Amino acid sequence: MVNYFKNKNILITGGLGFLGSSLAHKLNEYNANVTVIDNLNPLYGGNIFNVETIMDNITIIINDIRNTEVLIPLIESADIIYHLAAQVSYIDSLSIPYEDLDLNAKSTLNILECCRKYNSKAKILFPSSRMIYGKVDQGLVKESGPANPLSLYGIHKLASEKYLMMYYNNFGIPSTILRLTNPYGPRQQIKHNKYSLIGWFIRQAMEGKTIQIFGEGTQLRDYIYIDDIVTAMLKCTEADDAIGETINIGSGKSTRFCDMVKTVIDCVKNGNIEFVPWPDNYEKVETGDIAVDVSKLKNITSWQPAISLGEGVKRTFEYYKIYFNKYV
Repeated sequence: MVNYFKNKNILITGGLGFLGSSLAHKLNEYNANVTVIDNLNPLYGGNIFNVETIMDNITIIINDIRNTEVLIPLIESADIIYHLAAQVSYIDSLSIPYEDLDLNAKSTLNILECCRKYNSKAKILFPSSRMIYGKVDQGLVKESGPANPLSLYGIHKLASEKYLMMYYNNFGIPSTILRLTNPYGPRQQIKHNKYSLIGWFIRQAMEGKTIQIFGEGTQLRDYIYIDDIVTAMLKCTEADDAIGETINIGSGKSTRFCDMVKTVIDCVKNGNIEFVPWPDNYEKVETGDIAVDVSKLKNITSWQPAISLGEGVKRTFEYYKIYFNKYV
């Protein structure tokens, strides 16, 4: 894998965020030529500190991917594009529908048009979301299962998926869609609870606060640690069989929400848990249990998850113990 990325020109949109910066660190280790673009919108996870130790080795552009004049030359020279820039809160998507449309759908179309016109050989990796499945009434969710998103966030992510496959089928732009479950780990924002709940709960526990669990907390989620995600994404990048495919990325093991919170409390050794009623109308976007089938990912790449939930929470806590002030 190291040799595959050596001297490749890599563009990461949203590259100062949690996932983008983690990719940038690993690609820097592999001697790739990394360019990140991020508008550092304070609502999201962009943080210049995320790349502080590699700043001299990568190119950083503070701008908006909707700025086509800036985007075109970056795409012209790219071998691989990780399109991670996004509005990341499915809850917020209802109150900012046009912003969500812009960042989670139109931005993908903009990138694809630039590729079609200026660099149709650039390989695109797009992290979609388990939210496109909506409320699941089956066992393990396969990529071929129905997509019935409950939120505008999920709808717009699904629109991006459709754009990518249409441009692949019609113009040959090599694209891979990666449906992530519930990512967590170091470098994730912990300023609010609209996404990255494990990080937010770690902060609450560190501050000795009470973590509220809606209902009984029995809903199942697949939590996957950032290092496992990065490894999976890089393996999908170099696998020719992944081109034109939609692939689930999760740990393959679902955990009850209340057990995840207990894992955080046990690790931090601080904080409390309180069970509270569901907020009004929250059930309209609550997807219920989710358990994803990751056999396709394993078959294509031979990837296996390496970090358990307990170990991942421990590593995340250890990170924020040192760098807490950089993220609040």
